[in-house]
Amino acid sequence: MDRNNAARVSASPMAQGEYARPLLLGLIGAGIQKSRTPAMHELEGAHHGLRIAYTLIDLEELGTGPEALPELLRAAELMGFAGLNITHPCKQAVIPLLDGLSPEARALGAVNTVLLRDGRRMGHNTDWSGFAAAFEAEMADAPRRHVVQLGAGGAGSAVGFAALKLGAGRLSIVDALPERAAHLAAQLNRNFDGGRAVAVPDAGAALAADGLINTTPIGMTGHPGMPLAEAWLRPSLWVADIIYFPLETELLAAARGLGCRTLGGGGMAVFQAVEAFRLFTGLEPDARRMRQSFTELGETPRRE
Repeated sequence: MDRNNAARVSASPMAQGEYARPLLLGLIGAGIQKSRTPAMHELEGAHHGLRIAYTLIDLEELGTGPEALPELLRAAELMGFAGLNITHPCKQAVIPLLDGLSPEARALGAVNTVLLRDGRRMGHNTDWSGFAAAFEAEMADAPRRHVVQLGAGGAGSAVGFAALKLGAGRLSIVDALPERAAHLAAQLNRNFDGGRAVAVPDAGAALAADGLINTTPIGMTGHPGMPLAEAWLRPSLWVADIIYFPLETELLAAARGLGCRTLGGGGMAVFQAVEAFRLFTGLEPDARRMRQSFTELGETPRRE
């Protein structure tokens, strides 16, 4: 059976009320067993009279890696999945397997949401809009003349894009692999005027910045510690971390102890799911209700 015949989901599931069978969705990533994403989608679907069955496809549990993506995407199509969320370590590896990309996903070079419709795989990125919405909700008045970003991977690509969209005058990017930071800076500068993104060798740039954003996994459960020396923090610096387990990372705790204004990763986790739900279903999600669901679900060890 070819892929055109394999994708058996309805092109318009959102307008048909409660289904005889659920809308099938999934998350592909590593170490995702306690993700809140499935429950957020299922609970929001129930409010709209739509049954959603959201499956975790955990590469660690399967004993494999991104090399399994071709088989996993094919299996999802054969089973009639309407879409997939994609997380670490697959956000960039999935791109060659897709038929098309949204303008944002193309600009970012990273995908966290794949729609499976009419035999086509369309990649989107809701991470950038998730971070932007969370920032605007909690830090709209924060200065952003100069922002330092730690990390230049798939999540870093999305957050860097969001930071420039939010008006960062200068975005200094630090990564353990300097060439990756340089690549992301060049990529962002192709999409924004003024050469505002630059790769820098270390987080010392934070000493002259308005804000600091951590997009690395350092501070997440299983990756303890801080992504920079505490000596580079100061009270006038705002600090954001996209990790949501724990909700207060060592970085955020240290920053708050100094009197810094801080932003945790919960808001990004919710708002990226809000936009993904809209893409998957065509329904208008209630962001406040999804935020409440996220909070009530308790802490979990991955940010999706």
